[in-house]
Amino acid sequence: MKTIFDPSTRTELINRINSLNEHSRAQWGKMDVWQMTKHCTIWFEWIMGKNNPTYKQEWLGRIFGKMALKSNTKDDRPMQKNMPAGKQAVKEKGGDVEQQKKIWINLIAACEHYSNPAFIHDFFGKMTTEQIGVFAYKHADHHLRQFGV
Repeated sequence: MKTIFDPSTRTELINRINSLNEHSRAQWGKMDVWQMTKHCTIWFEWIMGKNNPTYKQEWLGRIFGKMALKSNTKDDRPMQKNMPAGKQAVKEKGGDVEQQKKIWINLIAACEHYSNPAFIHDFFGKMTTEQIGVFAYKHADHHLRQFGV
């Protein structure tokens, strides 16, 4: 399975991010390209532990989280379309797409040295490093496919 911790996978994602521009249009969902890139930078900062996030699993996640995590990380199947963005949703519109791309690329590159043992996904709960790597790839891939790259 692809993981964000594999150098060739990071290179693939960075190349795909570089092919986005302010004219890229979503094939599904409500986000424009700036909102998507901003969402992804916020999401990667969250898993990396940037800006001192508070990690806590939601109560519904305590019931269904492990089952959903297993389903989402057991194979190479991509994430389904129109999944909710969660707490990292971006409501504001209009921003510098190129700036967000640079931030996102730097965060993906930083995954080479990933270390955040405190990370707890708000729905899935505590995840292994392997699960984080697979899900981080799938999350980035999902949004890049959303914009046709």
